[in-house]
Amino acid sequence: MRTFTLFMGVITLVIGVKLIYDARILVEKYFSVSKKNSAVLFLKVLGTLCAILGAILISKNWGAII
Repeated sequence: MRTFTLFMGVITLVIGVKLIYDARILVEKYFSVSKKNSAVLFLKVLGTLCAILGAILISKNWGAII
């Protein structure tokens, strides 16, 4: 179970970092909104929250690796 939550933490962290760095590209490619800056801001905030959640999951389950 600890290995699974560690794996989920890594996946969540990677998704969060991807959302932070590619937010503008993702908004232009997949969404057709009139306010692109607010959509980019939303994706970056969501990516930050995902990255924090992933980092917490990794730090809590670090003993599964060792």
